[in-house]
Formats: sequence, structure tokens, C-alpha cells
Amino acid sequence: MVSAALAAPGIRLQVAELLALREGLPQPVRHRPATRRPGAVPARAPGAGMDLREIRGFVEGDDARRIDPAATARTGTPHIRSFHEDRDDTLLLIADFRPPMLWGTGATLRSVRAARLLVRWGWQAAARGASLAAMSLDASGLASVPLGGGVPQMGRISHMLASRHDRALGAGADAPLLSEAILRAMRLAPPGAEVLIASGTDGIAPQDEPALARLARRRKVRLLLPLDPLETAPPGRALPVRAGTQHRLARLQPFDPAALARRLRVLNVSLEAISHDAG
Repeated sequence: MVSAALAAPGIRLQVAELLALREGLPQPVRHRPATRRPGAVPARAPGAGMDLREIRGFVEGDDARRIDPAATARTGTPHIRSFHEDRDDTLLLIADFRPPMLWGTGATLRSVRAARLLVRWGWQAAARGASLAAMSLDASGLASVPLGGGVPQMGRISHMLASRHDRALGAGADAPLLSEAILRAMRLAPPGAEVLIASGTDGIAPQDEPALARLARRRKVRLLLPLDPLETAPPGRALPVRAGTQHRLARLQPFDPAALARRLRVLNVSLEAISHDAG
């Protein structure tokens, strides 16, 4: 149970605010993929789907089984049919609610901003008919919502994130490695899926990198960094810092994402630093 002191705006994550992020987004569109499996949508690339892309002249290397009899008879030369290829449109959202995310000097905690960012992406994916899953990581462990689609799925994801964030606010200080979530992510997100991880500037430890590289080998992985105002525009004066019995003055520097971006690029992971809370 979260105490009244933690119920101020920007500290707790509310289900209503996550559901409200749907407003202003386009309504879900109907696709006609070859398969009924959630998350499969027709792509524009030529392939072996069911939607006709074009009828064109036969060239060496084409599959003779795709010859169109009518066009061939009409023109007197072999013509084939090509089709749009069905592709996976699956999105996995991973929210980091570990203790290093539970602070903020602006209007909201970094963890709250992280969840809002993920849910905005989730609503956009739901609107185009994608399949969605979500995970959260906090000091008490992992929670997940398996793949599903549409508005009901985003409702389930919003409730999970809000309840786990409340749990994180009252949990201990132990912080499990992100690799624990990544190992489960490889079971939730099939090859070809997109994975969005919302974490902090220090959220990925060196021990996480082998698992992260495995995840990104056959998936599109992106790290979202909701930067706090203290990280983007720290005070110009030196601040007192205490570590145990030691005291000193230190001058903070703005966070430079270049080094982290290079480190992640080696793992085939892209980085997006967000210095404001859109909406």
C-alpha cells in the first residue's frame, strides 16, 4: 500500500492517465494479412503473402509457379504475379522501475516518465493493429503481460504498470540486473519484433551486455532514456555530496549520450534520449 506522502502527482503512476494517452491518436485500422495470428500485417515488400502486388513480365530467377495464365495468354509472353509479404508487427515494452529510476527533480519521477513514454508507443502500435506485450522490472522482481492486441491489451498493460510501480515505491533497495528481464523478453518477443526498453542512464550494466546483444540479434531493440532536468541542465554551482562519512563538493555536468550510444551500437541497440515529457 502506497502512503499518502507518495500520492502526489508525478510520483504515483495512475491507470487513468495511461489510458488517457490514447486520446488524439488514430483509430485502429483493419489489415488483411495472410495469417490470422495477432501482429501479422501486410507489408509493402514483395513476398509470398496473399495480397496481390503486381503482374509483371517473367525474368530469369522468378518462381515459375507464380506464372499468371491469363496475362501470359493475353500478351503471348510469360507473366507472373508477385504478392506483398506478411511481416510481424510485434512490440514489447520493458519498464525499468528499479530504485535508480525512482527519483526526479522535475514534475515527475523518471520511472513515471518512462512508463508514459512506453504507453504512448503502445497506443500507437495498437492503433495500427500490432501485437503487444509488456514487462516491468523492480526491486521485487519481474512482471509481464503476454502478447495480445487492441484496446483491451493496452488496458491490461496500463494496470500492470501502475500496480507494479506502486509496488516498486514500497520495495527495498536491491536492484536486479536488467539481463533478468532480457532473458524473459527473448521468450515474449519473437524474432522480427521491436523491443523498447525505458531505463536510466546507468540502467545497463556491463553484465547485461551479452544478453542484450543476443536479444538484438534478431530483433529491433531501442533504449529510451527519460532524462531528468538535473541531467540535462544541472546547477552551475558546486553541490554538497555525502557518501557515508565522507563529504565533498562536486559540480555536476550535463549527461552526454555519445559514449552510451557508441557502447550500445556495438550491441546493435539504438539509443533515444528524451529531455522533456511530451504531453
